Amino acid sequence: MVHQNRLLAGATLTLLVASGYAQTFTRLGTCGDRLGCCFPPDQADFLAGQFFDIRLEVHAPQNGSQARPGEPDENFTFTIEKVGGEPARAATDYFGVEEPKLERWNFTWYEDLFAQDAKTPSLVEVAAKAYRKVALYEPGEYVATLKYYNGEETKSTWTVRDIDEARKTKNIILFIGDGMTTNMITAARLIAHKSVNGKYQSKMAMDKFPMLGHQMTHSIDSFITDSANSATALYTGHKSTVNALSVYADSSKDPFDDPKVETIVELFNRLYGGHIGIVSTAFIADATPAALTAHTRDRDLYPQIVDTFLNGITNYTWVNWTGPDVLFGGGGEQFYNSSKGGKTYEDKDYYEEFRKHDYQVVLNNEELASAKNEKRTLGIFTTSNMAKWLDRNVYQDNLNLTKDPSGDGKAATDQPGLKEMTLKALDILTARSAEDGAGWFMMSEAASIDKMMHVLDYDRALGELLELDDTIKAVVDRLNATDQLKETLVLVTADHGHGFDVMGSVDTKYLQEQKDDRRKRAAVGTYQKSGLSQYTLTGNLTYTEGVHFPSNWDPRYTLFQGVSADPDRHENYQVRKDGPRSPAVNLTKNTKTPEGYYANPKDERGGFLVNGTLPVEDSQGVHSLTDVPVFAMGPCQELFGGVYSSIDVFFGMAECLGLSRKTKPPKG
Repeated sequence: MVHQNRLLAGATLTLLVASGYAQTFTRLGTCGDRLGCCFPPDQADFLAGQFFDIRLEVHAPQNGSQARPGEPDENFTFTIEKVGGEPARAATDYFGVEEPKLERWNFTWYEDLFAQDAKTPSLVEVAAKAYRKVALYEPGEYVATLKYYNGEETKSTWTVRDIDEARKTKNIILFIGDGMTTNMITAARLIAHKSVNGKYQSKMAMDKFPMLGHQMTHSIDSFITDSANSATALYTGHKSTVNALSVYADSSKDPFDDPKVETIVELFNRLYGGHIGIVSTAFIADATPAALTAHTRDRDLYPQIVDTFLNGITNYTWVNWTGPDVLFGGGGEQFYNSSKGGKTYEDKDYYEEFRKHDYQVVLNNEELASAKNEKRTLGIFTTSNMAKWLDRNVYQDNLNLTKDPSGDGKAATDQPGLKEMTLKALDILTARSAEDGAGWFMMSEAASIDKMMHVLDYDRALGELLELDDTIKAVVDRLNATDQLKETLVLVTADHGHGFDVMGSVDTKYLQEQKDDRRKRAAVGTYQKSGLSQYTLTGNLTYTEGVHFPSNWDPRYTLFQGVSADPDRHENYQVRKDGPRSPAVNLTKNTKTPEGYYANPKDERGGFLVNGTLPVEDSQGVHSLTDVPVFAMGPCQELFGGVYSSIDVFFGMAECLGLSRKTKPPKG
């Protein structure tokens, strides 16, 4: 018997006493106090014919409040029963697969914050099995039962949704405003659209969508989500754990062996040979684009994630992956190898790897515009995340702070924006889909709404949101012009939100002239003192119709805006003209064990000091619980009204594309 990851071998363990089941830390998500864990867990929903894996684990905690010293039960059994159907049958018989091999490992976890402070983790011995590439085809309710330890049971109720197989749309474009909330949309509207006596004279593009819903973003084992597991819910119809990409997170050492779930693009590509476009203003291996093709519980494994775009899941049999037709974003350091300072999978040059697979590679806006629409295209336009709209269009000297995607160390001064990338992706998908009529699916992400909200750079965040809205308008116009709108479902949503809002205005001139922090706060105007937006006024008090970006990003009267959870910082409520904000820094010399983050002295800028509410180890803002909007236009738009779980976005798209398969295909 081989044990993996024996972190505490030979150590003397302290017996922990805990009251009830800890919340800050869990032994393994959704297991609760059960020593038998089944993934997918209770309450999981499935699309008929969608491939997934099953992971079974039996735990033997060696110490702590749940202690059961000794070896874990290796003789556990697992059965599947369709409610109202035949009696329960062994999973091997039900799915027609061989009994998987028994696996053994151990892991450690902290039961609560006191155990963490005392550095007294609990050790858990594990016996496990995994059933790979199975599917349920008949709609209805199923009960999966794991039996262990002479009579203990973990029952999971699974539901296969009864969804029509008929295809109702040829194409889908899914816009994701990462971190975007209704409050942010409201603020963006305020600074970019003229109002007269309380009435807006124009609407945002997303305001004009005929259907509006709201999705709840909860994680499977925490009520605050990150971009990895929230994207997983949108793309697979299955909830997951923070940092996990299209898998259920198990306790094994290997971050790539966790139970996988087939994604919307893998289904679309497998069933129809559908064409795929992935566009993001983040580095392209970031969580939101990555979750479309990567299957790992560790979102930070960027080199391997880049490889999955090209090759799918290495050595995994459920996908006949042909690769995306379009892959646009940043992150050159995951494409050029260590000879130029990059970090790639197996140190390969991934620009060359994509060229070997007949991709044209473009590295700036000029090359993007001239790229052939008939060829698959990789476009990487900077190292790390792409430049923000505000820096590309207003404070352009900040482009000198970016790095070229080639790795030559030069500045990336010719970057496209989200609109240019998305329109070019649309042209390529349209041309390539015309060859076979298979249709296309595109995900277009305004990633830095979230990234700028994290660093409390609200002006740049709202600029990114307005760029998203401008892109939506341009894409709808292009779909109309090419006669594709009637056969394309257009969705706009977010993966999660931030606790952001606008509460009034700030007289920045008055604030700067006060010497005392408490007097500086008198510059804030609430209720009737909030006045009207100054962002849509130019020097001669005129407004340019049809250009829905602020004409003045640095007015005297700005927004009194902020988030509900943040680090220590200074606030002056003015745009940062010299580049994205860094609100908090580590001021200690010992970087290995910092004493925490403090307000950045370089960010003071005449503002006042505000104490944070987050743990001092956090240098940025965090996500929040808020529901996020879903705007829908086109075929199946009626599926997206109301309030529902984030997984329902997947099921709505799958229904519209006709991806359900209720009949098991013949072997071979």
